[in-house]
Amino acid sequence: MSDCCGEGKGKPAGPCKAVSPCGAARPGAAPSAHPADPQAWFADMIPNAIAYARDAKAAGRPIVGIMCEYTPRELILAAGAVPVCLCGGSVDTIGPAEEHLPANLCPLIKSTYGYHVTGANPLLEMCDLLVGETTCDGKKKMYELLADSREMIVLELPQRSDTPAALEYWASELRRLRSSLERRFGAGITDGRLREAIATMNHERALRRDLAALMKRKAPPLTGRQLLDYKSVISAIPADMVQYAAAAEKLSATEGCDSLGRRTRVLLTGVPVVHGAERVLDIIEGHGGLVVCQETCTGVRPILEDVDERAADPIAAIAEKYYHLPCSVLTRNTARLDSLRKLAREYRAECIIDIIWQACLTYDVESYYVRRLAEEMNLPYLRIETDYSPSDSARITVRVEALFETVRGAAARG
Repeated sequence: MSDCCGEGKGKPAGPCKAVSPCGAARPGAAPSAHPADPQAWFADMIPNAIAYARDAKAAGRPIVGIMCEYTPRELILAAGAVPVCLCGGSVDTIGPAEEHLPANLCPLIKSTYGYHVTGANPLLEMCDLLVGETTCDGKKKMYELLADSREMIVLELPQRSDTPAALEYWASELRRLRSSLERRFGAGITDGRLREAIATMNHERALRRDLAALMKRKAPPLTGRQLLDYKSVISAIPADMVQYAAAAEKLSATEGCDSLGRRTRVLLTGVPVVHGAERVLDIIEGHGGLVVCQETCTGVRPILEDVDERAADPIAAIAEKYYHLPCSVLTRNTARLDSLRKLAREYRAECIIDIIWQACLTYDVESYYVRRLAEEMNLPYLRIETDYSPSDSARITVRVEALFETVRGAAARG
């Protein structure tokens, strides 16, 4: 095993270089058939996405902005459109958003809306349509402001997580979305086109699962921060698919870092860690931790389950997959706890860190259950409530280091 990543208390963990970040290929491994560097490719994810969206729009394809993982990209793709995630991760757009929104609101909501106010997101400005869902109250009311000047569809997401009637209603909402997209874009969304889109998204999810599974190793070949970068705000870009496969191939044939194997293995759960808002993850991995699994909407949560490609009714199959997403807006959200329990064992987590954006009441309340689960599994637990501002970074660092000391102390006692 190689030892290129570096370690040491208080020393930020710089990303390991190249696609094989922690050493040479395993002996006997075949050379990669992909000469490009996937890590460098995804480092340019935003410019790549903007270029792809511009080319698609010039070719006559509509651009559809989405605000949450509950909106099925399959329906948008089947309409011939491009699905673009618009969740904001910039602290710079929060101030402008607060001219219309209350200060004590989730930073993700404010940042997203701030791009609307400032016009600073070219992807948002290219959108022909926005699609949102009735998840949390803050998003619902923010959508009302967006709809004053932008064309928008809001899907009513059932809040019950365990009733056939709720699933049936959610399927009816997706049928409504199908009809709306057909009318808006003059596209016939046939079952055949839906199945093609389902197969495409299942393939993308499988590729991302392959990358996530590398973190199960005792000494993974990449950090959790690097893994987070292997994603795009636009789904199903063909070039991304090639790079996902290349990354999985190269990293699978790469020896892991000894230094990563010595770090504290962290299961990160809670709110989405969107592009630009990775500060807490950087602190964790800069002070002795390794985020081996991210049970979030920007991590493994949306890729754990596929859509049934053989289902007689593709809309019903899509509805079932997305209805199973264990978001804290659902009640009761026992599926999230079941998933956490399973993931903690699979990834051999040594502690759980629960990140909550300020004013995100549903995740804040649900932290009670996550803490109780951690206690049942005898895993040290840390709840971090923060926003996009770096003002509390020093305080978070102290708490993270104390958590890791607890883990190391428990390991030393046997």
